Amino acid sequence: MKIWIDILTPKHALFFEPLYRDFSRDGHELLLTTRTYREAEEALELKKLRYHVVGHHGGATRYGKLLASGRRVVRLAQLIESWHPDSAISFSSPEAARVAFGLGVPHVSVNDSPHSWQVARLSIPLSRYVCSPWIIQRHVWLSLGARPDGIVAYRALDAAAWLKRHKPNPAVLRQLSLTRDKPIIVLRTEESYASYLEGKASDEAPVIGPVAEEILKLKLDTQVVISTRYGRQAPVLRQKFGKRVRVVDHIVDSTSLLYYSTIFIGSGGTMTVEAALLGRPAMSCFPGDKPLYIKYLEKKGLVKTIQSPRTIAMKVRETLASDKAMEEQQKRGTQLLRGMEDPIKIISAVVRRTWKL
Repeated sequence: MKIWIDILTPKHALFFEPLYRDFSRDGHELLLTTRTYREAEEALELKKLRYHVVGHHGGATRYGKLLASGRRVVRLAQLIESWHPDSAISFSSPEAARVAFGLGVPHVSVNDSPHSWQVARLSIPLSRYVCSPWIIQRHVWLSLGARPDGIVAYRALDAAAWLKRHKPNPAVLRQLSLTRDKPIIVLRTEESYASYLEGKASDEAPVIGPVAEEILKLKLDTQVVISTRYGRQAPVLRQKFGKRVRVVDHIVDSTSLLYYSTIFIGSGGTMTVEAALLGRPAMSCFPGDKPLYIKYLEKKGLVKTIQSPRTIAMKVRETLASDKAMEEQQKRGTQLLRGMEDPIKIISAVVRRTWKL
């Protein structure tokens, strides 16, 4: 069979890599597409996956997104019409869903973010199946246009797809000039171009900046790392902090970085979930409406949502002083991960189901 996978972000690359490799080992033909977007392309390069670049990221504005999406649909349609896949899979890519629907190819949409309702409304109604974590109730997908017989749930958060397979590699520490004899505090900037953060975030003033500043004021004997997105965040943060923090402006093995870290503070989603399931004390300062997976991890005692930079810094100092609390966090996180299903097995079965349609 011929399977098309559209990948738009680094998370998609992490999530779909095992699916890609499993289908490849079974002898199926696969086509990976992405768009001109530094993080996605670098993630695919890091995973050594062959891909085709079709179209580009539309930036932060609605007009830019609309134009980029329209142009990408045209180019993808030309490619996919000539390749003739039997199935299409994406993390609710509006362009993949539209092209697959238009060409009569069954599309499997994976989605853990109904809070990004603009993307969901453009992709879910055109998809044969939507696969998501069980914490998202069925009526949510029905309200966004899912087929009643096309909703598939897995008892896992998406990060389980790669965390269950990941082997930590200390090379990332050498790459970032970090040592294991001092605590490592990792911070992640927000996805400021996301439609669901319109008006709530800006590349020129990442919400993580004041948090790092408050942590540095405490003069803790730690190593502070800020993982950035897009082009403008890194220069802004480098100008602000100089050599006091390590600003990462390219894709690294972030899962290994989190494995060797001591505390994580995120204004996004994916790395916050990763840190929690790896058992690292995780704090969220997400600037938008709280995603369902963050609410779930809060109930499990694995994530604390704190908006005040000063309060976050105080919590960092408190956490570093309590080995017992960190050991308990480690135990709770890893136990939760072990008890989760493998999403890839569920999605693989759904894709195979489309071949009988």
